[in-house]
Amino acid sequence: MVLQTENQITLQEFLNLPPGEGDITYELVDGQIFPKMSPKKFHSRLTRAVLCLVEEWCDGKGEVFIELAIKLTRQQRDWVPTPDLLYISHECLPANWDEDTACPVAPDLVIEIISPGQTFGQMIAKAKDYLNAGVLRVWVVDSQARSVTVFYPDAAPQTYMGEELVTDSLFPELEFTAETVFTMAKIPK
Repeated sequence: MVLQTENQITLQEFLNLPPGEGDITYELVDGQIFPKMSPKKFHSRLTRAVLCLVEEWCDGKGEVFIELAIKLTRQQRDWVPTPDLLYISHECLPANWDEDTACPVAPDLVIEIISPGQTFGQMIAKAKDYLNAGVLRVWVVDSQARSVTVFYPDAAPQTYMGEELVTDSLFPELEFTAETVFTMAKIPK
């Protein structure tokens, strides 16, 4: 569903909008405002489980954020997605970013959890958009397939399931299995 606007909205107009009512989060795509689906039980549990894994690892290395808007470019247009989680290393984190605003740089890692109504195909397209905008890694977590798919800017994506160890040279010492994530989140088999 698109929030109807007569004209396309600019990045600055989008960033100046008042907060949505309730827990509604919006994304800016191609000059239009799209509401982001409110997380449900499994989605929320998966967010918490992945947050715990990444937050424990990133202590002293950077920051992990939940549903933080990011100012990016998609197909040469302003794009403000709000991923479920993102990680920014201290090296990439702007020293002068001390306001309560959207993230001004592409993060090292974006994590998206497939919600009901979303397809893996839609997430593949979004992952490619993130990578093209400068994000270094994208993880797509799929509760139906019980998988974590890692997207790279310079290699084919890799899907991890079960007890296969997820590792990445970009994030040394961050190791986990897909099954660990789903067990931590108490997602039934």
